[in-house]
Amino acid sequence: MRILAVDPGDKRIGLALSDATGTIASPLQVLAHKSREADAARIAALAAEHRAGRIIVGQALGEDGRPNLSGRKAARLAGALRAVTSLPVQLWEESYSTQEALAARRALGASTQVVDAHAAAVILQDYLDANPTAPQT
Repeated sequence: MRILAVDPGDKRIGLALSDATGTIASPLQVLAHKSREADAARIAALAAEHRAGRIIVGQALGEDGRPNLSGRKAARLAGALRAVTSLPVQLWEESYSTQEALAARRALGASTQVVDAHAAAVILQDYLDANPTAPQT
C-alpha cells in the first residue's frame, strides 16, 4: 500500500510517497500553502491520483510531548483532510524532520533551498520503519 506523507508549513507543504510495498519513502512535491481547506483538497486529490491508502501528517511536539503551535496547525489540517477523504489520516510525530533533511542534503552537496518534500520523506520513512507490518494491499 502506498502512503502519502505531509509536512505542513506556514508557506509550503512538503509531500512524500512510499513505494507500493510501503517500504521506501521518496520526496514527491511541494505545494504552496493557500488555506487549510484548499490544501486538504489538493492533498486528497494527490493521494487519490497516486493511489495512496493512507495519509500521514507530520505533527511537531514540544519538549513536554504535547503539540506545539505548528503541531496544533497540523492537527487541524489532518481534520480537514478527514473531512474530504475516506482514507485513514494519521498524525505522526515529526520534530526535527526538517533538520534531518537539511543535514542529509548538505552531506550530499545538494541544494537546501526547498527541503519540504525531503522533510516529508524523513517523516514517512520514520513511520514506515516503525510500522514494518503495516497492511499490504
